[in-house]
Amino acid sequence: MASRSKSALVTGITGQDGSYLAELLLKKGYKVYGLLRRNSNPSYGNVSHLRHEIEFLFGDLADPACLSMYIAQIKPDEIYNLGAQSHVHESWSQPLATADQTGLGALRIFEAVRNVSPKSRVYQASTSELFGETKEVPQNENTPICPANPYAAAKALAHFDAQIYRKSFGLFISTGILFNHESPRRSPDFVTRKVSLAVASIKLGLKATRVPLGQGGTPVINAQGKLELGNLDAKRDWGFAGDYAQAMWLILQHSKPDDFVVATGETRTIRELCQTAFDIVGLDWKKYVVINKKWIRPTETGPLVGDYSKIKKTLGWKPKTKFKDLIETMVQSDLSRLR
Repeated sequence: MASRSKSALVTGITGQDGSYLAELLLKKGYKVYGLLRRNSNPSYGNVSHLRHEIEFLFGDLADPACLSMYIAQIKPDEIYNLGAQSHVHESWSQPLATADQTGLGALRIFEAVRNVSPKSRVYQASTSELFGETKEVPQNENTPICPANPYAAAKALAHFDAQIYRKSFGLFISTGILFNHESPRRSPDFVTRKVSLAVASIKLGLKATRVPLGQGGTPVINAQGKLELGNLDAKRDWGFAGDYAQAMWLILQHSKPDDFVVATGETRTIRELCQTAFDIVGLDWKKYVVINKKWIRPTETGPLVGDYSKIKKTLGWKPKTKFKDLIETMVQSDLSRLR
């Protein structure tokens, strides 16, 4: 167990990954700081149940002076940069905001660490989207980076800067190239949660107007009670976010900074996701899923499937949660939530 004096600063702490990581760090005895945007009604999101155990720092990745001030004050042992505009579809309509939050936000943290707390270890959240339209399957740490959307391009900037600052200034900056990871805490804007919410809604006979909305304000089922999706043949490597939070922590406990792919090594299509989710409640997915071109990306990535042999060999990490169990947990959680 880590000593009580060990500290960690987590950006993006209210999101899915931040919440699982915060729980893990608190369990290990860390003093946890969370960067939180100031607004008239602060939202603690997925860490509402931990709000009295975390010290929140009100600030923004767009403000370098603020970041430097906080990092200089607390001199955290570890910094986990999970803050970003992380929705691929949204990055096409907000490319500049995505570049600033996701790409330059990371660079501002690296600069702050270099100037005021060079001993801090930094974890940078990279993504399988870096590999874009690659033909190399599976992908590992040496697969060429070829972004296919504005979100991936912003993440590529952060990833390359992490490597540059590591080599140029001797900073401990590691990256986790995480493939898709899901949970009941996932935003409805992401396809797995959109599917699990739709399945629960349809099973319970709820109308579209009663279904929780995504951040973009789009119901997860339409007025006809159908689930609208894009490319059903898109392939992804889906794991459990709780397992991946453990990988993040292990990456910063390693003796030297490095890059690690975190994945399950298994790939499935959106079609398989739908079939699995609807099977859980005894429904035929083909009766409820329709294609809407609105949800088809201008460029599709993949097939994305990760080779996690390096982190398994080096740090002893491997995924624990099976795909079917993950989707069942999400569907059952949404059934309970909507009831």
